Amino acid sequence: MLCTACSNRPKLSGVERSRTTPTRASVPKPYAIPAGASVHKYGGLGYVGFAEEVRAQEAEMGMKFDFIVVCTVTGSTHAGMVVGFADDGRARQVIGIDGSFTPKPVKAQVLDIAQKTSALVDGPAIAGDDIILMEDYAYPAYGVPSKETVEAMRIAARTEAMITDPVYEGKSIQGLIDLVKKGFFPKGSNVLYAHLGGAPAINGYSYTFRNG
Repeated sequence: MLCTACSNRPKLSGVERSRTTPTRASVPKPYAIPAGASVHKYGGLGYVGFAEEVRAQEAEMGMKFDFIVVCTVTGSTHAGMVVGFADDGRARQVIGIDGSFTPKPVKAQVLDIAQKTSALVDGPAIAGDDIILMEDYAYPAYGVPSKETVEAMRIAARTEAMITDPVYEGKSIQGLIDLVKKGFFPKGSNVLYAHLGGAPAINGYSYTFRNG
């Protein structure tokens, strides 16, 4: 398509061009933030702190969580939790639910972030076996909810008034519900489900939920 208004626009002189085009010196240096803020030196530290907060609340309540369930995509949340809970021997009790549909590279990335994060906080060594990732719930693709994901989201909304999204928390709540049905968690286990937000994404899937 030809825009005549654009093609007939007069050319700028050298002086006019200098007034309209910013110079390198006049533009602040940008700070690159990787996807999910994950592949970054400090990307996993926030959820090391999360584990510390959970321990403090456990002490107040006089109980302890046996498992922590979290959605895993770019990896820093899962990795930070692994490092934080490794302090009391619960690294392998952090159960990641893959939402990426590319579990192999994601698991490798979680391990890499966890190892680097643990080094930053003088934490314990993190091995590959410490990264637990459930791979059965990200289908049919990243960002595309299956009918099982949608049903799990509806169950969470109806029974707990908890809003989840089709990209992240919908997949992880689907995984949690299915793991409970399959008996993955021993009877009587205290399971902490980490809700990471994402609810605004529902607006992009309004047709899927047009009938509730």
